[in-house]
Amino acid sequence: MIRYLYADQLAREPALQHEMFRDRADQFGRRLGWNVTVDSQGEERDAYDGEHPLYVLWQSADGGHGGSMRFLPTTGRTMVNDHFSHLTGGGRIESPLIWECTRFCLSQGAGGQVAAALMLAGGEIMRNFGLRHFVGVFDARMVRIYRRIGASPEVLGSAGTGRKRVSVGLWEFSEAARAQVATSAGLSPAQSAHWFDRAFGGPPHLAVSA
Repeated sequence: MIRYLYADQLAREPALQHEMFRDRADQFGRRLGWNVTVDSQGEERDAYDGEHPLYVLWQSADGGHGGSMRFLPTTGRTMVNDHFSHLTGGGRIESPLIWECTRFCLSQGAGGQVAAALMLAGGEIMRNFGLRHFVGVFDARMVRIYRRIGASPEVLGSAGTGRKRVSVGLWEFSEAARAQVATSAGLSPAQSAHWFDRAFGGPPHLAVSA
């Protein structure tokens, strides 16, 4: 199932928190070879985990971490503005209607349905918080995943070639896209909405600010 947890809420679930940061270390550090910081507990964290992000997690039937993403308003500190503005012509992407999505992580063995479920959950945030777009940095391997899910972004800028190509993308989420991503996830839109409402107390939801 999908969980929505702010940083302080995630800290109250130490086993799930540990698995998420451990899987991030495995994916970004070991498998992809990124220059990330892994601590003595085998967990990968960066400065943006200290900005009180909202985490979206797929929690498996045994309570473990299947996949996750991290969201921050672009009115505060973001990775795309701090480190990747050269890909967007040097301008900042900053609006209360745009949030940044980073650290898209899947645990070993997680299938495409988990990736689609996470994207569907991102759509729930967009719909219910009154957002218009997500922005995020992604590498070449994600292009195929996004296309298969039915959630390809508008590419704002790229650098590099082949597997080392890095891009900044902008996502929107129409009702047609929601239906397609739900099909990819093997979930109904009603189930997705239920998980969101359970986390946030039911509709209506207001747009949040930084």
